[in-house]
Amino acid sequence: MSDEWIPKTRLGKLVKAGEITSMSQALKSGLALKEVEIVDALLPDIEDEVLDVNMVQRMTDSGRRVKFRVVVAVGNNDGFVGLGVAKGKEVGMSIRKAVEIGKLNLIEISRGCGSWVCECGTPHTLPLKVEGKCGSVEVELKPAPRGVGLAVGDTAKVILRLAGIRDAWGSAKGSTNTVINYAGAVFDSLKNMSQIKMTDDTRKRLHIVAGAVGGVED
Repeated sequence: MSDEWIPKTRLGKLVKAGEITSMSQALKSGLALKEVEIVDALLPDIEDEVLDVNMVQRMTDSGRRVKFRVVVAVGNNDGFVGLGVAKGKEVGMSIRKAVEIGKLNLIEISRGCGSWVCECGTPHTLPLKVEGKCGSVEVELKPAPRGVGLAVGDTAKVILRLAGIRDAWGSAKGSTNTVINYAGAVFDSLKNMSQIKMTDDTRKRLHIVAGAVGGVED
């Protein structure tokens, strides 16, 4: 952690002081995540990948104005993932802004062995079927046996991989060519999954774990 970082929020100060030492603790603290440095400190191995760069034009009284809209996914490949969308006059600046937004939108996801065909006992896939929606796009994601891989669209594949999900089946309805909506629907499904209440018995039966588990072998 950089000594130059001077936290401005309560959560940042707790992280800087070493009182919160994991991203899971930070998200469950109930404190707002408003500093990118918190994510960088707790998840130093976080990655980002650009999903889409789109040029947006708008006519004004002074003429045509052009901006770039960028969609970026971020994650540590082990239980945490985020999605960021940003606009700007320059692509590079827009990407950096989207990455920061993605980090501040980070969520903790659950993984397990939810496929009755598999029952390998490792957290390699989704624990259960989930659905998500954004705009005209609706997404359904299902647990898959180990070794199937990510049988989903390219955009969904990136988000699930960054979340640490190795196997999944998925389907989508609507205008999936609109990356911002497709990505939003996939992210919405993962958020919905994280909000599902499950008993300890269910978690044990489906080998469900939340957040980082130190990596899952392919």
